[in-house]
Amino acid sequence: MSFESPLVLLALALLVAGAVAYAVLVRRRARSAAAFANPALLANVAPSAPRWRRHVPSAILALALAALIVAAAKPVATVAVPDERASIMLVTDVSGSMTSKDVAPNRLDAARSAAQRFVDDVPAAVRVGVMAFNQRPRTLQRPTRDRALVAEALDKLEPSGGTATGDAMKAALQLLRPPLEPGEDPAPAAIVLLSDGESVRGADPVDVAGEAEEAGVPVYTVALGTPDGTIEVPRANGQGTITREVPPDPETLAEIARISGGEAYTANDADELGVVYDRLGSQVGTRDEERQIGHWFVGGALALLLVGSGASLAFFGRLV
Repeated sequence: MSFESPLVLLALALLVAGAVAYAVLVRRRARSAAAFANPALLANVAPSAPRWRRHVPSAILALALAALIVAAAKPVATVAVPDERASIMLVTDVSGSMTSKDVAPNRLDAARSAAQRFVDDVPAAVRVGVMAFNQRPRTLQRPTRDRALVAEALDKLEPSGGTATGDAMKAALQLLRPPLEPGEDPAPAAIVLLSDGESVRGADPVDVAGEAEEAGVPVYTVALGTPDGTIEVPRANGQGTITREVPPDPETLAEIARISGGEAYTANDADELGVVYDRLGSQVGTRDEERQIGHWFVGGALALLLVGSGASLAFFGRLV
């Protein structure tokens, strides 16, 4: 916390001096009383002396005054607020393994519903884009604040083909980090990468994670599926199908998140995925901004004034 008018805080020294003077005056009164009467008989002379209670209202009122002095100094605190330039790319695996039903109703539908929940909760000022990838990435929606367009793009997710995670990450980085004008700072950006399987072609996603770190774009990864996930694929001769195991690859996804500066999650159903996206919505697309918080101290001072006045009424039957 800092202050726009720090010299005002010098008034606190006067308040401390007043407290010291008050303590000295109380001590002198006690000595004067002892000089005119035997201390052992004082209880009989004034049996209902308020003792410590007489100091409570004054102490509370002094605290209220201190709070008002701090408020007058215009205190400023740094808070995180949504950055209107921030962008997030939802990069979703749509390879054939996403049809596995180990996550109800299937991996892709669970991912789609959780992504939509995330879009609904992310601050309106943050741009959201949608990219699908199998053996190649496809931009379904460039980053936009129009949530209806994002929802339409999510509806277009259809499973097929293999997995090229590194190529998808490269494509997302190109969208999030366009060339800058001289002196222009890059906008906050992040990638949300949801995948269930091992990348089998294209660029190494771990290497691309290093590029994301250099570009200042953290990658938040979600490993979707269980080790027991399977899909049915046609036989090479076209006669029937065979069962293929499609376990997720959380280790690689965790490495991508670690290197890029993001976080790695695992989720086995749509409800858990919703929690993951809720967390992400509060972690990306913010910037630090200084805001005056003097009103907090004014409110505290008013509360203390009420308490102090109430204590005075309760103890002595008067406001002060």
